[in-house]
Amino acid sequence: MKREDAVKRLRKLIGKDVHELAREYEVGVIGASGKVNKGWAGHVFERYLGLPINSAQAPNFGSWELKVVPLKRTKGGILQVKETMAVTMIDEWQVARTSFEDSHLLTKLKRAVIVARVVGQDVHSPSTVHSVNTFDLEGEMYQQIREDYELVRSCINDPKRGFRSLTGKMGTSIQPRTKGAGHGSTSRAFYARTTFLAKLIGLD
Repeated sequence: MKREDAVKRLRKLIGKDVHELAREYEVGVIGASGKVNKGWAGHVFERYLGLPINSAQAPNFGSWELKVVPLKRTKGGILQVKETMAVTMIDEWQVARTSFEDSHLLTKLKRAVIVARVVGQDVHSPSTVHSVNTFDLEGEMYQQIREDYELVRSCINDPKRGFRSLTGKMGTSIQPRTKGAGHGSTSRAFYARTTFLAKLIGLD
C-alpha cells in the first residue's frame, strides 16, 4: 500500500475508540499470559490496513514504516507525549560495521507514518485516535539523528567501552536504551525521545 493511500485511510479513524477497533479486528489487548500486549494498538492499525502482524526490522509497508505514539493529558489538560518510541533493535555486530546511510535506523525513520492516540490512566481506559502524521527524515533532523547513530556506533567500536556501555543518556533525538524486562537485560534498542516525537506530532 502506498503511504499517501494509507494516510488517507488512517485519517478516517481520527476520533475513533481504539478499543472498539481492537474488538472489530480481533486484536487482544491482554495476551494469553495475562499480561498486556504492548503492541496491541499498532496491531490494530496494521490489521485495519491489511498488513499481517510481524516484527521484522525492515519497514512494515516496504518503503515506509507505521508507528504509534501514545499521548496523555496533564492535569491542566495539555497533551504530551507519554513515552519514548521504540524504533529498532541494536544488533551489536551489525551496527558496528554499518554506516548510518545503510542502517536499519535510517530505513525505519526515512519515511514514516506516525499515528498519535490519546490514552488514559491504564490500558483499559478509553483511547482515541488523535492525529496521523507523515515524517520524512531530511535536513537538520537527518544530521542530528545521524550524529546520534554514530555516537552509538563509536561507543560499540571503542575497546574501552563497547556495547554494554550504551546508555539512555546518550543521543539528542534518538537514544540507545535497554530493551526487555529488568535491569539485567543485555538487549538494546534505538528509541525516539519524547521531545523529538512532540516536534513530529506538532505538540511542542
